[in-house]
Amino acid sequence: MKIAYISTYLPKQCGIATFTNDLIQSIDPQDSSITQHVIALSDQPYAYSEEVVFEINPQQQLDYIKAADFINENKYDCVVLEHEFGIFGGNSGVYILSLINQLHMPLLVNLHTILEKPNIDERAILIEIAKRASIIVVMSKYAINLLQKIYHVHEDKIRLIPHGVPAFNFQQELAKEKLKLAHKKIILTFGFIARNKGIETVIQALPKVVQEYPDTLYLIVGKTHPNVLKESGEEYREYLMGMIKEKHLEDHIVFVNEFVNNEDLATYLTACDIYITPYINEAQITSGTLSFAVGAGAAVISTPYWHAKDLLSDGRGILFDFKNHKELKNILIDLFDNPKKLEYLRDNARQHGEKTTWKKIGVTYTHLLQKLSSTQIIRDSKLKTSRLHNLPKFRWDHLDRLTNQVGIIQHATFATPNYREGYCLDDNARALLVSLMQYDVFKEKATKKRISTYLNYIYYAQREDGLFHNFMNFQNEFLEETGSEDSFGRAIWALGYLFNTAPFVDFYQLGSKMFFKALPHFEQLKSIRAIAYTMLGIAEYLKQQPNDEGVTELLRRLALKLVHEYEASADEDWKWFEPVLAYDNAIIPLAILMSTKFLNDDKIKNIGFTSFYFLESIIMQNGFLSIIGNQKWAKQNQNISKFGQQPIDVTSTVLLFREVYEITKDEAYFEKMIRSFEWFLGENDLKLPLYDPHTKGCCDGLETYGINRNQGAESTLCYFISYITIYKTMKIKYQAEE
Repeated sequence: MKIAYISTYLPKQCGIATFTNDLIQSIDPQDSSITQHVIALSDQPYAYSEEVVFEINPQQQLDYIKAADFINENKYDCVVLEHEFGIFGGNSGVYILSLINQLHMPLLVNLHTILEKPNIDERAILIEIAKRASIIVVMSKYAINLLQKIYHVHEDKIRLIPHGVPAFNFQQELAKEKLKLAHKKIILTFGFIARNKGIETVIQALPKVVQEYPDTLYLIVGKTHPNVLKESGEEYREYLMGMIKEKHLEDHIVFVNEFVNNEDLATYLTACDIYITPYINEAQITSGTLSFAVGAGAAVISTPYWHAKDLLSDGRGILFDFKNHKELKNILIDLFDNPKKLEYLRDNARQHGEKTTWKKIGVTYTHLLQKLSSTQIIRDSKLKTSRLHNLPKFRWDHLDRLTNQVGIIQHATFATPNYREGYCLDDNARALLVSLMQYDVFKEKATKKRISTYLNYIYYAQREDGLFHNFMNFQNEFLEETGSEDSFGRAIWALGYLFNTAPFVDFYQLGSKMFFKALPHFEQLKSIRAIAYTMLGIAEYLKQQPNDEGVTELLRRLALKLVHEYEASADEDWKWFEPVLAYDNAIIPLAILMSTKFLNDDKIKNIGFTSFYFLESIIMQNGFLSIIGNQKWAKQNQNISKFGQQPIDVTSTVLLFREVYEITKDEAYFEKMIRSFEWFLGENDLKLPLYDPHTKGCCDGLETYGINRNQGAESTLCYFISYITIYKTMKIKYQAEE
């Protein structure tokens, strides 16, 4: 059995690193059939032991993809992920998704943190991890409740395995002598020092305790947490030292400012009479320090955070309220007053600890991993016949939120319209297209008013010479004399679509007027994407007026412009229209293939399909759509940018696969059309949905750090163009099959 662990690892001073090392050591080292390797999260160079075979820079997203390739190529039988939000890169640790979703083997996940009130990214990430995992291991009963209630994880996937602890010898007097603390009443807290540990509560409780029991000594063992040290240095430790001095406790409190090894830690835990975790927050699902203390047979006193309430039940410890130093003082004095009560707690803790030694926990993990290694990955699948019904319902909520009597606002801050950015022709053209498509499919009466709003914006934006303004501020002032060629082309596309779908004659007449007013400028276009958008508008017009020879020949001349660009840039390996794959790539072969319905030209058709096959080979990977990001695009013989991926590219890809499916009737392209749309729903490189079911909007893109949570007009309109396209195509297909 060959196991890969994804985790931080020793000598990094980190609880997760220690846990992983202990787990590896607990798996039978004498069994030669078991090989264990670590894929280490390395925030700096470390002198690793031989178990570490691959390192990931947590902030380098590409490293996660390389790690997945390494694991797959080396044919591990199973993978163990130690998950804690703080150790992975990207928003809330999103980068780990791009690793685990490319693995070809079963995955076991140890969850060290489960949040009761996660933010939107944290919740989405943990849900996706749970989907991919074959088994999820938690270390407390309350964690099971959270997984089911907050993250909707099925109980069949969840296993409860307590945090492992070393085997202690329980010889307290020898341990005290080793520390030269014989005859002392030792109170202990250990672990990384940070404000959330609540150590000041113990300090506040001690004056009365040492007054009653002068031989009391409180040991605070551990270094300041590295993140705290980076942000605020030793501020918290110095604050505690000032409090100790103020209360004259210098002889009763000792800091051991070290990251202690397991042997020294065992000595401290065995020596202590009482162990305290005075944490100030309830939301801690796992505490390795608490588990170790119980395992060592210490009498444990703790605030009632989740793990403590679970582990200290049945007489294994005593709880006191958060920050309540008076209650803590009374408990300490009571235990010192009643040695039998103290020994009762120690006995109960010791008995529990003997059941959770790493040796016994290792046996449990070994059996679990052996069983897991022999299983096949079961991925979620969708029945084709239920796809139509499983789609989210079409809702105008967010588009209406962005729209006023003038038109649609182009940008949003999260889901709130950003009026400072005003309007643009691009988005109002897209909004007209969505409204026409929606009315054509759903015949919703209220859509007519929306069509009017967006059509009127385009009318207002058209100049006397037939060109268009693009950007307009919130005061309804145009910001440039002439808009971009791309915005011109998008307007023509929407106006062309109007010819077949206008619900009123008046809309048809106005659209026709604007279309032909702009027509003299068609051949002046230089941008290949503007040419492609314009060709789509012409193709839509010709569906309604197929005998217009003049416009048909105009379409041919525009198509030949694209052919010229293709011949100038393409070679044996690079079948494209320019030296770079940039934005909205699929719109170019889409326009060419749509034009072939009206142009009897095999050369144009062949270039359309050749460029389509080339693009398809790049963007369809591992069964899902991985479009080209706008960071550096994709240049010949260079790496392809993974991020930021934007919805505009997804929409043109959906339209392209739909067109190829309709031409070829090949079911594979129908499936790829659906898979492309599912990019919006989470079938993407980050495995996170961009469509927001609460706002009914779409997030603006996949970035290196995670999801861009702004929900502007372009992204939401692109989502709905894609949505209506696949809805209509599926409906026609499934009705024909009935």
